[in-house]
Amino acid sequence: MGRRFPFPIPNGWFAVAWSGELAAGEVKPLRCFGRELVLFRTESGRARLLDAYCPHLGAHLGVGGTVCEETIRCPFHGWRWDGEGRCQEIPYAKRIPPAVAIDALPVCEKNGAIFAWHHLEGAAPDWEVPDLPEFVDPTWTEPEPFEMDLATCLQELGENAHDPAHFVTVHGVADVPRSDAEFDGRSKVSINRGSFQTPRGPVETVIRGESFGLGLGVTRVSGIADMCFLAMNTPVDEENLHLRWAFSVPRVGDSTRAEGVGRAFMNEFMRQLQQDAPIWANKVYTERPMLCDGDGPIAQYRKWARQFYSEV
Repeated sequence: MGRRFPFPIPNGWFAVAWSGELAAGEVKPLRCFGRELVLFRTESGRARLLDAYCPHLGAHLGVGGTVCEETIRCPFHGWRWDGEGRCQEIPYAKRIPPAVAIDALPVCEKNGAIFAWHHLEGAAPDWEVPDLPEFVDPTWTEPEPFEMDLATCLQELGENAHDPAHFVTVHGVADVPRSDAEFDGRSKVSINRGSFQTPRGPVETVIRGESFGLGLGVTRVSGIADMCFLAMNTPVDEENLHLRWAFSVPRVGDSTRAEGVGRAFMNEFMRQLQQDAPIWANKVYTERPMLCDGDGPIAQYRKWARQFYSEV
């Protein structure tokens, strides 16, 4: 069976862990971007990400490897590697071979998460992960995380948000949501307006979503309650994703009620993803879809998304 999708893993910043999951001196094996990787935090507290396999004799650094100051030590022969992938010590050798190195991925830590830069051609980062103040601001509640796996790719997941008609047939909403979208450089903004039923009657609500590349999005809700949702979607390989989502609400007024509303929104998002999941897992990607005038801005989204793919 051939590949389900006609494009590679996209380039950009992608979350590989929550910051709180990696203590100083801790080592974690990861599978992301179709690769085996090792994530570790140095004794000074800096997160680092390397190819998992020691180029000496192939040991997996994430299984038995240990942090030593600012390096990770191979469990097999004790070779020590810094966060740039350079060998700093071979305990039994007089000199280090000049060309020996491990591939290192650029890492940044923002918004309570650790992000890695993936680029198929090895290019350096050409944009930054934005600061999202709600997720580090003490006047907002501690972000509440949700995670799940999906058998699809980022292209399909992103297009889903610009396909309003499926919300009626798949998710059972009463009407097709009203939606506007703007595509600008590395980011895009979508605004959805609708009415939500509450014990106090219908409440007009605005949902503003902003995406940065294909793996990071923030959604701000106003109306029914003020809320902020963080969506970090990471390719495991060409056909599978790991989702890390979280929400936060302001610590003002009845924040307990607002947290309950936020949790209900997040549960609804997850419910809808679970409804989409069997469709994604069994569909094919149509490169030339037969769109109609009732469809959303799928063509515009595809044009915007092309910038994040290397030519293969």
